[in-house]
Amino acid sequence: MPKVTAALITLNESANLAAALASVAWADEILVIDSGSTDDTAALARQAGARVEVRPWPGYSAQKNYAASIASHDWILSLDADERVTPALGAEIRSLLAAEPSRRGYRIPRVSHYLGRWIRGTDWYPDYQLRLYDRRAGRWNGRAVHESVALDGEPGVLANDLQHHPYRDISDHLATIDRYTTLAADQMRAEGRVPSLAGLALHPPFAFLRNYVLRRGFLNGGAGLTVSILNSYYVFLKLAKAREPQPASRAPR
Repeated sequence: MPKVTAALITLNESANLAAALASVAWADEILVIDSGSTDDTAALARQAGARVEVRPWPGYSAQKNYAASIASHDWILSLDADERVTPALGAEIRSLLAAEPSRRGYRIPRVSHYLGRWIRGTDWYPDYQLRLYDRRAGRWNGRAVHESVALDGEPGVLANDLQHHPYRDISDHLATIDRYTTLAADQMRAEGRVPSLAGLALHPPFAFLRNYVLRRGFLNGGAGLTVSILNSYYVFLKLAKAREPQPASRAPR
C-alpha cells in the first residue's frame, strides 16, 4: 500500500497553517518547507507534528520540487497553506492509495471561498489542480507563476473538492493580482511572447464574458460579478505589463 507525504511550502502563514495541517493529519508524513518566516509558522508546524526544514526561497516550482525530493514517500500530496483537504477528499485519497493506483497522478477540483460564499462558476471552478502524484513520474514545471506538475502519462481525476481560501478581502485580492501579474508578464517576456495592442484591447472583455456568462459567474451573485471583473483585470494587467518597455541595461563604466 503506497504511503503519502503531504508537502507544504510556507512563508508567514501562521494565520492559515493550523487548519491546513489539521486537514491532512491522516497523511503518513507532513513535510513543511519554510522560507524563513518571521512569525511562528515553523513553530506551529512542529507543534502539529510536521517535519520542518527552513530553506531560502528559490521560486515556487523549485521549492515544491525540493520538498518532493526530500519526502519520505514517493506519493506526494502538495498543499498550500490556504487550502484544506475535506474529510471526503481525504477518504477518497486514502481509498485510492489502499492499493497501487492505476495512474501516476490525479487532478483535484478546487473550490474557492470568497466574499462569504463558495464560488462555483467563473474560471475558479472547477479549478482542477494536479496535486496528488508519484514523484517518480512527475515534477513541477518551473514556471514563475501558476506552476503545475508535468506528469509522465495521463492523470486521473478525483471527485471531491479541495477547498481554497485565497484572499482575506478585495484589497488582498488586488495586491495579489499586482504581484502575480508581474511574475506572469516576466514569464511571457522570457518566452518571447509580447502581446499585441489588439490582444490588450480584446482579451480582457472576452475574459469577463467567459467568466460571467459562459462559466456562469452570474449565478454567484455579487461575488461572481466581482470575481469576473477582477479576473478580467488580471488579464489586462498581465498583458499591459508584458508590453511595458523595459529599462535599457546600464552601460558598463
